[in-house]
Amino acid sequence: MTTGKHLRVVEEVAPLHRRTAEELVRNSVWGRTLTASELDRASAEAFERKVPAGGFVARMGQPVDHWMGVLDGLLKMSVASPDGKVSTLTGMSAGGWFGEGSLLKREPRRYDVVALRPSRVALLPASTFERLRATSLPFNHHLQHLMNARLSLFIGMLEYDRLLGTDARVARCIATLFSAELYPEPRAYVDLRQHEIGLLCGVSRQRVNVALRTLQASGLLRVEPRGVTVIDLDGLRNFAGVES
Repeated sequence: MTTGKHLRVVEEVAPLHRRTAEELVRNSVWGRTLTASELDRASAEAFERKVPAGGFVARMGQPVDHWMGVLDGLLKMSVASPDGKVSTLTGMSAGGWFGEGSLLKREPRRYDVVALRPSRVALLPASTFERLRATSLPFNHHLQHLMNARLSLFIGMLEYDRLLGTDARVARCIATLFSAELYPEPRAYVDLRQHEIGLLCGVSRQRVNVALRTLQASGLLRVEPRGVTVIDLDGLRNFAGVES
């Protein structure tokens, strides 16, 4: 259970929206594993890109030229079928890095990444990524850990998409944004609107509202005017619910 004291600490140490691309690199888990010279060079090579709400951060089929980190905002990773049906893979919020799989395989991107609100993204050139892979064992260890966490996330999403009711799907969807492996800075609050949760979970805004009330009544989270505060993360991850 997260205490009120912990919530105050989280709010004090998580002003990610004010960071630059260089600061995101320097404060990342993988950045802190680098030598001083490696970190200086990598942080200097990172740069920022702003993306409007609804804009593409990355497109399926395009070459992958950068590793990306979220400075501010909310992104949705999805795939589309030839007939236009869209399936959401996951959401990504501030502090997360993504796209390492496509860089490692040197293949065109296999998914779209769309900004659900105005967002700022840090881009690390592929040449920097490859240099760190070739020279830094700690960086490689981090990538291995990150990809294992990503695999676990996608396996879990297949489970809740196919087997769980809507309340439980919403619970698991929110819980993924608090993964310590993917978002290592501790926090209890996420700036997340109900319609954005609906886009990530594939359900209507009205149904998200019902699910959030259920999860709040269960003592798992608190709905805030502009987001959600998680009170019991393990409970949120394990919530099954009973739906008629």
